[in-house]
Amino acid sequence: MKKDIHPEYREVVFWDISSDTKFVTRSSVETPDTIDWEDGNSYPLVKVEVSSASHPFYTGKRMFTSAAGRVEKFNRKYKRKGK
Repeated sequence: MKKDIHPEYREVVFWDISSDTKFVTRSSVETPDTIDWEDGNSYPLVKVEVSSASHPFYTGKRMFTSAAGRVEKFNRKYKRKGK
């Protein structure tokens, strides 16, 4: 491999803001934020909106919308006048 062309691969803390879950993994993502972790070390911090801790597929809290309700809403919105 060529030297000095690869990004730095290091441990990073990802913080799922929606579920307030933090976990450490390895990544090459660049971020100016840092956090002091439970082990006493300081790690780069990446804030994410969705992770496996908050995604409906992984949590089992799927949101189902009523198809009938959507059809009725469409019909009300685009109903022809005079009929």
